[in-house]
Amino acid sequence: MRLFDKAFKKLIKQGELIVTSATGREYRYGTPYPGREPVHVRFTDKSTPRKVVLSPSLGAGEAYMDGRLQLEQGDIYDLIDLVTWNNRFESRPDQKNLESRARMPGDPFGWFRTYNQERRSKKNVAHHYDLSARLYDLFLDADRQYSCAYFTDADNSLEQAQLDKKAHIAAKLYLKPGQRVLDIGCGWGGMALYLHEKYGVEVLGITLSEEQIKIAQERAEKAGVADKVKFQLIDYRKVEGKFDRIVSVGMYEHVGPSHFRTFAAKCRSLLTDDGVMLLHTIGRIGPSRPTDTWTTKYIFPGGYIPSLSEMAHAAEATRLVQTDVETLRMHYGYTLLHWLRRTQAHKAEIVAMYDDRFYRMWEFYLAGSATGFFNGQMVNYQVQYVRDRTALPLTRDYMFEAEARLRG
Repeated sequence: MRLFDKAFKKLIKQGELIVTSATGREYRYGTPYPGREPVHVRFTDKSTPRKVVLSPSLGAGEAYMDGRLQLEQGDIYDLIDLVTWNNRFESRPDQKNLESRARMPGDPFGWFRTYNQERRSKKNVAHHYDLSARLYDLFLDADRQYSCAYFTDADNSLEQAQLDKKAHIAAKLYLKPGQRVLDIGCGWGGMALYLHEKYGVEVLGITLSEEQIKIAQERAEKAGVADKVKFQLIDYRKVEGKFDRIVSVGMYEHVGPSHFRTFAAKCRSLLTDDGVMLLHTIGRIGPSRPTDTWTTKYIFPGGYIPSLSEMAHAAEATRLVQTDVETLRMHYGYTLLHWLRRTQAHKAEIVAMYDDRFYRMWEFYLAGSATGFFNGQMVNYQVQYVRDRTALPLTRDYMFEAEARLRG
């Protein structure tokens, strides 16, 4: 506990953390803070505290999954929130120190894990998205929107926020009836079906998940629009043809930095001369860095969160013109909290479906991700692109007008 005790005396200043070691000794960190209840943690073996300090995400994540880190007061979200809130991005060292730290080698294999050639991409997608459809039914909204919702009010329901997200994105696409749309990373088909319903466009949705495409195709058949809304199991690099519009929601995080220019160039080649693209992705507001080891090992192998500058460099290199950029700051944090609470409410079902270790893994993933948007470097970017700067109206008024119609 010596290393842990030294580190956490410096780390926890506001809010109370109580830690009981494997020997039964109690350690206390921080001071009471209004609105924050104390968090009480118990370690069941002597090696875990050191592992947590030396590799925070992997050490804490595996310890929680294995039951070596137990919560006696509060839950795993309360613990991660307390730790990260005491080290919020906005209050970290100055930029010079951040840049110096960003150049440190840290994880020498981090960048390699995000090299997503075609065969590896399909395997990585299957690891996460080909889990039981029932699991996703338990915590997502009815339309299975597995990406950041759009909260016009923090108290809105998840269902309302996901509906508003689709309207927010559709409004930026400047759609017209009869256009041909490509949905890259279409998930279970919700966005494609929405765009066809609202605008009468033809949509091709593509994914590498065999479980997702089966459900997406079934939904299109059931809605009687399978001739207009089609889905294909194909890598984005293999798509051919021309599209008036391209939308991609929550897929860019699986592209990998070594393929950002490939993705941008491919999208530009698929757009018509007056085409418009809307890219919605998790983004990083600090210096670029590899994805943490726990996340790539257990949740998103090959996953990588881009900085806005990395996205811009890829677009600039391929003459894909950025015409609008919006940063959604805490929206995904609220989304993930909804998912976390629904997951916790269905604990018994998830444990029966998998086991206790899987449940704790999923809980740690959602809790840790949520705090990343409230305290860490995570945001969401919505970036609009065109091939020709004259493809869109002179002002952004069309977005607001279209969104008002869709939400009304």
